[in-house]
Amino acid sequence: MIKRNILFSAAVPGLLCFLACARPVSKATSQQVYTDTTVAIKPVIITEPVQFDSDDPAIWVNPANPAQSLVIGTDKSAEGALYVFDLNGKIKQVVSHLQRPNNVDIAYGLLLNGKRVDYAVTTERITHKLRFFSLPDMQPIDDGGIPVFEGETEKQYRDGMGIAVYTNKKGEHYAIVGRKTGPQDGSYLWQYRLSDNGAGKIKATLVRKFGQYSGKKEIESIAVDNEAGYIYYSDEQHGVRQYYADPEKGNEELSLFATTGFTEDHEGISIYKTGPEKGYILVSDQGANKFHIFNRTGTTHTLQKIVKVSAGHSDGSDVVNIPLNDTFRHGLFVVMSDDRTFHYYRWEDIAGKQLDYAPTKK
Repeated sequence: MIKRNILFSAAVPGLLCFLACARPVSKATSQQVYTDTTVAIKPVIITEPVQFDSDDPAIWVNPANPAQSLVIGTDKSAEGALYVFDLNGKIKQVVSHLQRPNNVDIAYGLLLNGKRVDYAVTTERITHKLRFFSLPDMQPIDDGGIPVFEGETEKQYRDGMGIAVYTNKKGEHYAIVGRKTGPQDGSYLWQYRLSDNGAGKIKATLVRKFGQYSGKKEIESIAVDNEAGYIYYSDEQHGVRQYYADPEKGNEELSLFATTGFTEDHEGISIYKTGPEKGYILVSDQGANKFHIFNRTGTTHTLQKIVKVSAGHSDGSDVVNIPLNDTFRHGLFVVMSDDRTFHYYRWEDIAGKQLDYAPTKK
């Protein structure tokens, strides 16, 4: 779900320069802002419905033409699918015959067969596998799927749910995978190094097990901040936990926040950046149809704002800070809704007068 800051390859220097040279449009004061929006923000676009049960979206920004960017959404069913939507919410493609695809994430520039490949990855819960598809054509690049949580024997310990990809500054890719339930010994999440299997397909090598778990419900939403090097995940009905994304930095928990004020489950996490370290972490308060927005910097994440959205019982979400077209000039926030759709929001509607929004060129 979630959930990442975009890291493009050197093949798109113009877009890289835009991100690196950008400065935030500052609207907030130095004081903490806390606003509970009682009137629901309306989306500018609602997608066409999926067949069964929408669950999690991920946004792929087209490096050559951002107006041709795509939203990938899961249809969570035993006969599920990945749906590909355009920026008008129209279905462009459906990858069917997936066995309960739960969450989805996007990454850019993995080296396969000598070429840089963008891809979508989803957890296939029933088969206990990760499924990988190249972007934008959505062709399988995983030889039928990659097993996860191998060796686990407890009930539901292998049922993959959350997924996020970490891309470090050296261009190495890692998949962080959550599950329906797991142990409370600090090994709930498993992290895999992704690479070429020698035949142009993806292979995954387990590099660590980490992550505390309260035992209250489950851990589904995972988000990665590539630039800052952090992993965040929702320990449902407990809070949001923060760890280093680099496995060599160890398994110490850096922060536990968002522990109060939530109606039900802590769900989707998305990260909107306004600079190298600044920005916002958005966390779904599923039962209230709200998002709690925290500051991104460091390990002390103070609540900045609460917004109410029109999406119902939102689970997954994703956000990008890049101008995409005339509708989404300061970024796009996509939210799952329980009516089998995904809602598209303009960042400036979420930010209001309290938050900074999309960076601009100098």
